[in-house]
Amino acid sequence: MAAREQFHNDLQRIKQAIIKLASATEEALCMSVDALFNQDVILANRIISQDKDIDKQEFSINDRVILLIAKQQPVAEDLRRLIIALRITNDLERMGDNAKNIAKAAIHLGEDHRLTIHEKIKNMRDIALEMLHTAMNAFEFEDISIAGKLSEMDDKMDETYEQVIKEMLEETTTNPEKTQYIMQMAFSARYMERFADHITNIGESILFLVKGESYKLN
Repeated sequence: MAAREQFHNDLQRIKQAIIKLASATEEALCMSVDALFNQDVILANRIISQDKDIDKQEFSINDRVILLIAKQQPVAEDLRRLIIALRITNDLERMGDNAKNIAKAAIHLGEDHRLTIHEKIKNMRDIALEMLHTAMNAFEFEDISIAGKLSEMDDKMDETYEQVIKEMLEETTTNPEKTQYIMQMAFSARYMERFADHITNIGESILFLVKGESYKLN
């Protein structure tokens, strides 16, 4: 009984570490969009530097999960829960990379405050944050009804992304001198869309954890 209780406590600590990692990716995304809209190169460089901390958190969680598997040799649902923890942690780390890439786009644009950043980038950020909160809520409570909501949110993200790309392509034809600006806007929108795709991966992992079957949300 003591060993079982210890295993449960270790699982809870891993879950809390994953939630903490999700908060770090949320902060990175918010800061990267701020850096983009404010043409703040100093902030963008700080985001890139802080991505190392997200990587360290991922490594720490992975080590703890692998050690727990080796020590306890869990089976069935317990093993599935740990494997899902690894999958979700990987998705969160990749989300941090996408936030970092938006910061790199801000650096490419530099401090040219004459540029107007596409307003729909903020809309995409808001959708991504809502998706992340939904996914972490579903993860914390292992609630598939909450996880299922991510599909509709991801559709909204995809629609907004397509609108941005369409408008950027139209601007290319009328303002060829803005090619660098247009490219960075398109890249930023793509990174945001990929950020959201990883969140739907998290939702799919939660569905697999609870139901033991694979589902697609996007």
